[in-house]
Amino acid sequence: MKTLLTGGAVVSMDPAVGDLARGDVLIEDSVIVEVAERIDAPDANVIDATDRIVMPGFVDNHRHNWQTAFRGTGADWTFAEWATAMHVTVKPHYTPEDVYTATLLGRLEALHSGITTMLDWYHVAQGPEHEDAAVAALRDAPGRSIFCLGAGWATPTPVDADIRRVRSQLTGDGLVTMAFGLRGAEDTGMDTLARELNLAEELGLRTSLHIASDGTQRPVADLHEHGLLRDTTTFVHANGISDEELRMLADAGSSISVSPDVELKMGFGSPMTGRALAAGLRPTLSIDVVPSVAGDMFSAMRAAFAAQRGLDGGLRSRDLLQFATVNAAQSCGLDTRTGSITPGKDADIILLRADDLTVFPVTEPVATIVSAGHPGLVDTVLVAGRVVKRDGVLVNVDLRALRNRLVESRNRIAAAARVPLDGTWHPQPESK
Repeated sequence: MKTLLTGGAVVSMDPAVGDLARGDVLIEDSVIVEVAERIDAPDANVIDATDRIVMPGFVDNHRHNWQTAFRGTGADWTFAEWATAMHVTVKPHYTPEDVYTATLLGRLEALHSGITTMLDWYHVAQGPEHEDAAVAALRDAPGRSIFCLGAGWATPTPVDADIRRVRSQLTGDGLVTMAFGLRGAEDTGMDTLARELNLAEELGLRTSLHIASDGTQRPVADLHEHGLLRDTTTFVHANGISDEELRMLADAGSSISVSPDVELKMGFGSPMTGRALAAGLRPTLSIDVVPSVAGDMFSAMRAAFAAQRGLDGGLRSRDLLQFATVNAAQSCGLDTRTGSITPGKDADIILLRADDLTVFPVTEPVATIVSAGHPGLVDTVLVAGRVVKRDGVLVNVDLRALRNRLVESRNRIAAAARVPLDGTWHPQPESK
């Protein structure tokens, strides 16, 4: 089957392809086969991209999807309040069905806003049935997803058996693959972290690890001294680590994932985009948790852009778009398959409305996407050549039924946890 996207402004994110003020993209089966100003393909199914920006789908490499049902409840929370609310108060009341519904709706919402690839950083840790429910939800959503299985919040409980079990189910290179969510050495000790890294290597899994420093700890230097830095690890947040440690990550080929909205609102410190670039790293962007922030990549790009420009004026619009596409794909080990509109890559492509009054007239597409883009512009989404959203509507999805299920799930969990949903929920972190 051939599909021709014709007449759009193509932002390829591939220097060899470049950008086209007016261009065509030809897809055969799941793969991009040609990008040019005009393509003659009379046997192709045509999608008219006139008045559209054609670009690669976004890649979110760090989101805790199981929290979708509590969207917006934590906009005013600190990090300690979020941890208490999500991990201590409500998580024990999650059933496998709750995990499934939240994961499915969260993944569909991301697709709706143009995120074709997502790493779902799972740390519910309630048992195999919950894990299987999350995997089932990702399989039922028509996106490219990475199930990043980790242990519970700050727990020493071994996860080896869970990792091996789920890995046996997620083999090959289909749309749903797997990664290993590591715990920090502060939770489990350096020996456990080393063992888990070895397990990841044995099973062929990339890894993701949350780190930060208040200036007194040196988490990256500690890993470096123990020979535990890998080019297959993405370090999430990394606020407060030293420039020397950032260079260690760059030398190791590691990646860094910045969640700018969460980091600024929860008091993590300034996002590390500028300092990471200065150290030789290409940052990536992620959403993190929707109880506290918006779930779209437009918001994340804008937050990171404003924060760094306010510090030193060093970033440019194209930097942000690279962070959210090709750089993020590379951090997931998927840069040969997605992240740019490149012949030979899978057709993970989105079409944005350029005639919408919130962005019209579009003089410079990249600057428009970063400075003024929003989910309402996402007209069409393709994943591996399959149209999963068309004319602003997700294809073959009964959203009414799924919305009802999510609300029922949220209400049941809140009642069981005895938390209000009227805006008066103020979690009280346990004092140390």
